[in-house]
Amino acid sequence: MIIDVLYLQIYMKIVKLNAINSTNTFLRELARKSVVESLTVAVAENQTNGKGQFDGKWTSEVGKNLTFSILYNFLDLSIDNAFYLNCAVSLAVYDTLSKYHKEKLKVKWPNDILSSRKKLCGILIENTVSNGNITSTIIGIGLNVNQEIFPKDLPNATSLKKVTGKDIDKEKLLHELLEKIKEQLLLVAEKQFTLLQKNYEQVLYKKNQPMMFRNEISGNFLGKILGITKQGKLIVELENETLKTFDLKEIQFM
Repeated sequence: MIIDVLYLQIYMKIVKLNAINSTNTFLRELARKSVVESLTVAVAENQTNGKGQFDGKWTSEVGKNLTFSILYNFLDLSIDNAFYLNCAVSLAVYDTLSKYHKEKLKVKWPNDILSSRKKLCGILIENTVSNGNITSTIIGIGLNVNQEIFPKDLPNATSLKKVTGKDIDKEKLLHELLEKIKEQLLLVAEKQFTLLQKNYEQVLYKKNQPMMFRNEISGNFLGKILGITKQGKLIVELENETLKTFDLKEIQFM
């Protein structure tokens, strides 16, 4: 593992790693051993055991994509408002990528970034909680940038290069992402929750469009996404016009 440390003008400490199992794990272990400054970033050229949602894995071709994590400290963010972190980071990535490719770009609940229904970016947020408050969060981001060929078991993966037809400057893109993430996290710290929820719902994948879902209890059913609750649950209107909310793992997109 080769480590290079540098600082951005936006006051972020960036730790560049040649190879690491997981940037989220790296920052978590670092925080266990020492006091880590807020806005410390770990970037890996090769992430050998990248983590995804629900204990999944994030695979990435070496040197082609962006795999990085950010540690951010909070003073008094209630665990009840944890989902606004998803809103903030999703919006930061969406806003940054829209400068490169806005057509059919959406946020799939809770925090996948899609282009034409194919996955461009995955986000994993892991919080440290004390006395009902989030004291710090580690935000892991895997963004497909210049990769063109994906494994057969990832038929719905795409990259910025594939959708734009152009090679992307990864370093420039990283700095743009970090600046946007910092801006959006500041909104969380300032408790601008209504604004975050409104902006998130405006770019939500399949909002107000009838589609098929699956639930372990109900099986397959037709519904329409209307928005999210303050706790981040999905609000779905059923065929009989009743509303039902679903938490993570309780519903699948068909």
